[in-house]
Amino acid sequence: MSTAPKTVQSKDSALSEKGLKAGSVGLIGAVVIGVSCIAPAYTLTAALGPTVSEVGVHLPAIFLVGFIPMLLVALGYRELNNAMPDAGTSFTWATRAFGPWIGWMGGWGLIAATIIVLSNLAAVAVDFFYLMLGQVFSDPSLAELSKILPLNIATTLVFIAVACWISYRGMETTKGVQYVLVAFQLLVLGWFAVSAFAHVANGTAFDATAISPDWFNPFAVDSFTTFTAGVSLSIFIYWGWDVTLTMNEETKNPEKTPGRAATVTVLVIVVIYMTVALATLSFAGVGDTGLGAGNPENQSSIFAVLAGPVMGPFAIFMSLAILSSSAASLQSTFVSPARTLLAMGHYRAIPPKFGRISPTFKSPSTATIAAAIAAAGFYVITRTVSENALWDTITALGMMICFYYGITALACVWYFRAAAFAGVRSFFFKFLAPLLGGVILLVMFVKTAIDSLDPEYGSGSSVGGVGLVFILGMGVILLGVVVMLVMYRVRPEFFRNFSR
Repeated sequence: MSTAPKTVQSKDSALSEKGLKAGSVGLIGAVVIGVSCIAPAYTLTAALGPTVSEVGVHLPAIFLVGFIPMLLVALGYRELNNAMPDAGTSFTWATRAFGPWIGWMGGWGLIAATIIVLSNLAAVAVDFFYLMLGQVFSDPSLAELSKILPLNIATTLVFIAVACWISYRGMETTKGVQYVLVAFQLLVLGWFAVSAFAHVANGTAFDATAISPDWFNPFAVDSFTTFTAGVSLSIFIYWGWDVTLTMNEETKNPEKTPGRAATVTVLVIVVIYMTVALATLSFAGVGDTGLGAGNPENQSSIFAVLAGPVMGPFAIFMSLAILSSSAASLQSTFVSPARTLLAMGHYRAIPPKFGRISPTFKSPSTATIAAAIAAAGFYVITRTVSENALWDTITALGMMICFYYGITALACVWYFRAAAFAGVRSFFFKFLAPLLGGVILLVMFVKTAIDSLDPEYGSGSSVGGVGLVFILGMGVILLGVVVMLVMYRVRPEFFRNFSR
């Protein structure tokens, strides 16, 4: 990596500042943005049904199992950030540990995953925007407007453009928007959980189901294939906490605050998920008929089905919460790819124009706009070609999450290998925790890749007898290899002149 004139206050002298606005985010602000990026209201309504269909009442156990590798990896991220607070996170850290080739692919994994999810978040926000209009004006036909393809695409592009504009204006604007949106969605989720438990206590629940210790036993899941499918979904619902690390050059106390924020974010999210999961199972049960959480007709959006019976006339607030959740996450998710592209441009791994900073807002300028254009283009192409292609790419997202999280966790192990046995703390936080987390996620990556070869995986679409999820997931990773080789030809100094 080339060295810029001004160095970051870190233990690694090869790192340098990018020109971002330092000290603009504190611990609470970072946690709020982390929770926003995970988008609990949106994620739960999309993931509860499919996970219940796989593991039934053992949903809490699977949520806890998925939480473990996330926490272990977060601890490794914290150690890397303490030593190297750099906005490039996975790209920078994997490069420092393993060299430019693996580091470049780590950055690509993060960028590709976030670009894909940006398009999905915009699509969900549009769906719930029109659903909300239908509820507000008591006209169900308004909710159907999202199915008109040209209107759907146009509205989605507007949502992406607005989110890009807010993100472009820097972390202070981002933080102000997120406080409002996150507080609202958490209030509504709490309202839903309390109301559901109240129905159970009053005998008015659809299928009142008593909470059992067995629900928390992961070994009670029927098969290993079912277990891994559930864990794969569970890992997806925790994804996004690492946005707190990509803000490290903009936080107060950059060597400590981002790592603490990542750990707190993961802990807050697991509490939210467990509370809502228990409330949903207690109220609706896991049956496959009616309001049952196992009903295939309820799986695309469990809250859209349960909000009315649970919250009565206030169900519209759940639609607003999911809209605000997806919109908030759409905006906060821009932080990660923009700052990773910024770092890659700054260190000359890609064209240096991506390393430009807005002189007014001290935020990534070219990188933020590029992320928006990529997300918009991805959505238009996949949505036009096939709705199955769009949703199967989202399913393949889990592979990319495991890929770059796993690389980064093992980068922690390798980078600190000389200090790993210097004491109990170093052994656990710099070696054991990231090693276990990284291995678990890379095993999940391989297992998901193998399972997704089956044409029945995901939407059931296939090409030449190979599952579309596998083709899309591995295709995106291989595309990264191709782009990296192109960059090696046009930007060889990053690859040839790199020195650890």
